[in-house]
Amino acid sequence: MTEPQLIQALLQGQNTAFEVLVKDYKDRLFNTIIGLVQNATDAEDLVQDVFIKVFENIHRFKGESTLATWMYRIAVTHSLDFLRKKKSKKRAAFFTDWFGGGNEIEEQSKDFVHPGVLAENKERAAHLFKAIELLPENQKIAFVLQKVEGLNQKDIASVMEIKEGAVESLLMRAKANLKKSLSNYYSS
Repeated sequence: MTEPQLIQALLQGQNTAFEVLVKDYKDRLFNTIIGLVQNATDAEDLVQDVFIKVFENIHRFKGESTLATWMYRIAVTHSLDFLRKKKSKKRAAFFTDWFGGGNEIEEQSKDFVHPGVLAENKERAAHLFKAIELLPENQKIAFVLQKVEGLNQKDIASVMEIKEGAVESLLMRAKANLKKSLSNYYSS
């Protein structure tokens, strides 16, 4: 099924089209989202949310980009919203705990490793993902889209709705920040 045929079938509400969409894009969206949220359970939930949003909003797809780019944009936005809410909840839980509420603060796994990492690389990957987590938001998005998803700068620019030159700059700064952050790990 070509992309225009898939979009048309989705617009008509065909369940088979939705099944094709999920089959074709679930792994790619999961990899992008897990690279941002660094929690497999949260990533699985967010992928489902993204597919629901795509299905409910397919009529808003204008065709100015590819369907994949539009879906990446939804996935990134949804992931960032999730992280902001999670951060806000942690802050609220901290203050509740501080003032006697007794709630424990949920701690994000310090040793997150992407599920696609080979066993012998898990320790290095854990350090890398810690460093990625510390990147500024736009640098992290650009880096994950390029290195995890393999998107080119043009597609990243489309997903992030910025110019290609800005993507190049974000990637250069992300790499410099990661190099600086990981220099202690690799020098010991």
